[in-house]
Amino acid sequence: MCDEFIHQDLTHDPIVSRRTFGLGAAATAVALHFPAATAQAKVVETDVNVPMASGVSDSALFYPEGKGSWPAVLVWTDILGLRPVFRELGQRLAAQGYLVLVPNPFYRNAKAPVVDGTFDFSKPEDRAKVMPMAAALTADANVSDAKAYVAFLDSQPQTDKKKKMGVQGYCMGGPLTFRTAATAPDRVGAAATFHGGGLVTDKPDSPHLLIPKMKAEVLCAVADNDDKRDPAAKDTLKAAFAAAHLTATVEVYDGCNHGWTVRGSQVYNEAGAERAWAELLALYKRNLT
Repeated sequence: MCDEFIHQDLTHDPIVSRRTFGLGAAATAVALHFPAATAQAKVVETDVNVPMASGVSDSALFYPEGKGSWPAVLVWTDILGLRPVFRELGQRLAAQGYLVLVPNPFYRNAKAPVVDGTFDFSKPEDRAKVMPMAAALTADANVSDAKAYVAFLDSQPQTDKKKKMGVQGYCMGGPLTFRTAATAPDRVGAAATFHGGGLVTDKPDSPHLLIPKMKAEVLCAVADNDDKRDPAAKDTLKAAFAAAHLTATVEVYDGCNHGWTVRGSQVYNEAGAERAWAELLALYKRNLT
């Protein structure tokens, strides 16, 4: 796994306890851990096992309480995987009127949360807990997983299959988002990446080379320090989207460092995160509803 997937500035993640992770067998209504103004509906959260070509993926599914069907959204996490902060994100997004799946991307290796307790990226022993799992997520594995998750979402009675699907990813989830949009172009109508790592590389399987296969409108929210390390990447992305005649926004968030949208980290930037959230909701409203 390349260095772009390391949270260079996220050196600490809050305690993740398996006792408080919230894995429940039955679907339950949950309270949102966000300002009251963001809560638009009560949300059902349930733990699901998604059948995959390489096993079973323990995942979290969220949707508005009550009868109905909603556009589906697949959320790819960052390198620390499915954990409470991404469950909160799933809850918040479902409250806006979406069926949301947040899978454990490392299901081949361990059940979520894959990190138990505090995590410090500056410590080699902590990085060693996740980097081998991340390295196993090859492009082929990404495509296989994307197909399975899209099929699972379309099999849910709560999914409005007349509406397009959304996909979003954080850090290492950025390339997975591109591969999902390219793998299921007729289903994915909107795709978003936040501080995505490795979207543009010099390798033949670089995610940006998949842009011609996409049909979605795309939002790429770029971290300020990521842009400073590789200022040409955003221009490569813009050129690729233009050549493919896709509507896309590639924007550097000034003053927001890699990982700025992840609540609880020391690089979390609330103003920048809420701005990115508003852009995401606008993207979905234009393309999924």
